Amino acid sequence: MTTADEIAAAIAPIAGRRAARPRISGNLASLIVDATGLNPPETEALERELTRVVGAMPGIATVRIAFTSERATRRLIAVASGKGGVGKSTLAANLAVALAGRGLPVGLVDADIYGPSLPRLMKAEGVRPTAREKQLIPVVTDLGVPMLSMGQLVAPGQAVAWRGPMIGSALGQLLDADWGATDTLVVDLPPGTGDIQLTMVQKYRPVGAVIVSTPQDLALIDARRAIDLFAKVKVPIIGLVENMAGYACPHCGGVSHPFGSGGAEAEAERLGVPFLGRIPLDAAIRTASDAGDPPASHDNAGGAAFRAVADRLHEWLNAPH
Repeated sequence: MTTADEIAAAIAPIAGRRAARPRISGNLASLIVDATGLNPPETEALERELTRVVGAMPGIATVRIAFTSERATRRLIAVASGKGGVGKSTLAANLAVALAGRGLPVGLVDADIYGPSLPRLMKAEGVRPTAREKQLIPVVTDLGVPMLSMGQLVAPGQAVAWRGPMIGSALGQLLDADWGATDTLVVDLPPGTGDIQLTMVQKYRPVGAVIVSTPQDLALIDARRAIDLFAKVKVPIIGLVENMAGYACPHCGGVSHPFGSGGAEAEAERLGVPFLGRIPLDAAIRTASDAGDPPASHDNAGGAAFRAVADRLHEWLNAPH
């Protein structure tokens, strides 16, 4: 008959310090294993290997494994705007892709419950996340960035007509998912300063917020409100991004400014917050985004603009605060 010490010795090369001392009851071997930091495929592979090794030992007919995990402390980066239509979701997607390209274990959360667009931007439409013990498992996209969105949980085109408490619960399911080794989450917030923003800042406490605006005065008025919300709850403003900033004519090369020029940079200076950069008004960015092909993954002008903003964000994350 196999002893607990023999099982411990057999699984030590596989689980190391993750496994507590095994227990044996008749022909049942019970293991408790710490899965903190492992992603779902790694946990499943560990479970299969432990079951194989222990199940082959004399007198063991059944192997039961219970995985435990400490709640990870992850950095949440809120990407916000005071109004819709300023390209916030596109920026969030490309920031996540660019940060992942720098080797940061980053995930993407679509907290715009009423108008989720990240599944389209990340080419993850129609891909439903799985769950383990009522905890969602993020969908890994083609670019290696895990993500979750309400758009992956409801039928295409279906309206989400929920009140505040249900929205807060949905946000919790997305943020408290099994993110594995992911240590940074880029969170695409809905426009405005409502229930989701308040739940986010009060319960999950982002390390900082990136505010998106177009250069026009109307958008900047709303951007000020978003900045004011985060300032009131003492969430640091990482910086302001000016989107749709200048259009280069593909025929003559001349640059025009349909939404104005430099408004966000001037506003950032006025408010005393960092200016993170500009994203041009470029048909190639729109085309790539609609196709689920984030420009940040490509070596072109649009991709360079997103990566430049991501570089400043990366510097902020690595700086002492």
